[in-house]
Amino acid sequence: MRRISMLCAAAGLAAVAFAAASPAEAGYHLIRWQDSGLCQIWDESIPTTPWPAGYHRASASVPSFLDALAMKDSALKSGHCSW
Repeated sequence: MRRISMLCAAAGLAAVAFAAASPAEAGYHLIRWQDSGLCQIWDESIPTTPWPAGYHRASASVPSFLDALAMKDSALKSGHCSW
């Protein structure tokens, strides 16, 4: 019985540590490459920056990928981004 209690305690600690390490709300935004005009959805939970550095942030953050996809579609239709 003691082993089961220790196993449950270890599993609980691992779950708390994993929840603390994962981002609470990952956001997305559009980046626009300066040389081609191509827009791309960027996940803000990625700890690095896009490569190469010829881009700029083209939108505000949105909470979901589907929202970012809708924003990209709107930017394509309005001519702010290219394929």
